[in-house]
Formats: sequence, structure tokens, C-alpha cells
Amino acid sequence: MLPFKLWVDADALPKILREVILRASDRYQLEVTFVANQNVGITPSIRINSIQVMSGADAADQEIIDRMKPNDIVMTQDIPLAALVIEKGGIAIHPRGEVYTSANVKARLHLRDFMDSLRGAGVNTGGPPPISERDKREFSSSLDQTIQKQKRKTAL
Repeated sequence: MLPFKLWVDADALPKILREVILRASDRYQLEVTFVANQNVGITPSIRINSIQVMSGADAADQEIIDRMKPNDIVMTQDIPLAALVIEKGGIAIHPRGEVYTSANVKARLHLRDFMDSLRGAGVNTGGPPPISERDKREFSSSLDQTIQKQKRKTAL
């Protein structure tokens, strides 16, 4: 097994990405933990785990932050969680394949706060489009590159 893990913020996990994550676990012998406030329907195995947390705002996020270690990878759409992951020395990756950095996560937080204030004022800002096959490929490629990078980094 690798010296780092993949944590999946599974409350809003697009189902189309589950197979990508499970294949990556098999290919790299990577331990994966899905964390959600509901049963995500993942069959546990030697490398695949699932943690169901109590319902509540950000309960799954807090569980991930409490358990993750530096160099772990966290898949999330949640920008505040991504910022905390980076602060703790982890790698945060968006389901569409973008790897968050300390620079781009700050810009995303500002945009998120701005959109939140628009919604609070009654403006319909819409939502993101569903994950497409192209997004799935982007995520798969980005996840592979991130795992390879972490393998090299932790092998030192």
C-alpha cells in the first residue's frame, strides 16, 4: 500500500466518478475512504473504506480533516474543505480534475463568497452542469498525475 490515502468527500460525489476512484485504488494499491453523512453504498474491502458521520453541516468535512495526514489526497467540491486540506499539507482535487493550490483556492473562496451573497440577495445563480464524460476523463487524468506525484514525493 502507498504511504498516503485518498479521502473522498462523498456527500456530493457524482456517481460517474466512483468507478474511476475504485480503478485507481486497484491500479495503485491505494487506500480510499469515502466519508458522507449517508450510506454511500460502497462495499468495503482491504483498501476501500466508508465512514458514515452524523448529519450536520460540514460533519463529513471535519471527519476528513481530523483523520487525514500530510500528503493525503482529498477529492472534494467543497472549497473551504479544500483550503483546510492544503493548510494541513494535503492535496485537494475537484471532481472535474482541477487540483487546488494555495493560490487558486483563495480565488475560489472569494468567488464562492460572492456567489453566496448574490444568492442571499435572491439572485438565481444556477448551479454547475452535471459531470460529463469529458469531466470524467479530466478527473481520471488529474487523479493519476496527482497519485504519481505523491508516490515520487513520498518515496524520498
